[in-house]
Amino acid sequence: MTNPIADPLVEVPDSDALSDLVLIEATQDGVATVTINRAGKRNAFNAEVIAALHQAFETLRDADGVRLVFLTGAGASFSAGADLEWMKAAVEWSESENREDAMGLASMLKALHDLPQLTIALVDGPAFGGGAGLAAACDLAVATERSTFAFSEVKLGLTPATISPYVIRAIGARNAKVLFATGLVFDAQAAKGYGLVQEIVADAAAFDSVRTSMTAAIKLCAPGAVADAKRLVDDIEGAEIDRGVMEETAKRIAARRVSEEGREGVTAFLEKRKPGWAE
Repeated sequence: MTNPIADPLVEVPDSDALSDLVLIEATQDGVATVTINRAGKRNAFNAEVIAALHQAFETLRDADGVRLVFLTGAGASFSAGADLEWMKAAVEWSESENREDAMGLASMLKALHDLPQLTIALVDGPAFGGGAGLAAACDLAVATERSTFAFSEVKLGLTPATISPYVIRAIGARNAKVLFATGLVFDAQAAKGYGLVQEIVADAAAFDSVRTSMTAAIKLCAPGAVADAKRLVDDIEGAEIDRGVMEETAKRIAARRVSEEGREGVTAFLEKRKPGWAE
C-alpha cells in the first residue's frame, strides 16, 4: 500500500512497511480513495491484498480531516473475488489454518464496516465473491451499467460465509439464500433491485459526478455526528421498540445536543451562517 498524499491528512506507516497492492489517495477536501491495485489479476484477493486493505482501513479510521472514503479497483474489474493461487494453497491447509486465514478477511471487512466516515464503493466491472462483499460492507455502493455480481462459492463447494453478515444486511435473507445457493451472475440493475447497490451510472467516467456531489453533501455534515449516526443504525437495527430503546435514543440525542458539534450546528442555523465544519 503506497500513500501518494500530497497534503498529509492521514498519518501513514513508513513506506518500507507498505505494499503497492492497495493505494490511498486523499484530497484537501478530506476525501480519501482506497484502490485495490492489482489490475493484472482483476483485483483478486489473496492474504496480502486482504492485509493491505485492512491496514488501509485502520489507517483511515482515526485520520484527522478525512470525512469521506471511496473504495474502488484499478483497471477493468472491481474485484474478481479469490485469487486462484491463494485458493489452491488453501486446499492443502488444515482446518485451523483455514480458520485463521478466513479471520483475516472477516477482520478486514469489519474494519471497513466500522469506519466512522461515510464509505462508498465505486464498482466498475465484475464484483464477485469477496468483491461483492466489499460493496455490501460499504455504506453506499454505486455501480456502472456494465458491472456484474455473483456469489459463486457454492460452485466450488464453498459458501460465502465471511461476507454473509454484510450481504444479508444489504439484500435480505430471502434474496441471499437464492443468490448464495445458486451462484448466479447478475447485472447492475438486478443488484440495485436486490439492494446490493443503490445507484447505477453509465460508466466509470460518471464516478466523477458521484464524487463531486457526495463531497459537497458530506462537507455540510458534522464529522462526529456522521460517525454517531452510523453507530445508531447498527445499534438500533432490528431492536424491539421498548422502553430500553426509547431511553437509549433519548440519551443519544441529548448527548448530541450538548456536544460541541451540536451547539455549533444549532447556533449557526439560528444565526444564519455556516457551521465551522462547512466553511
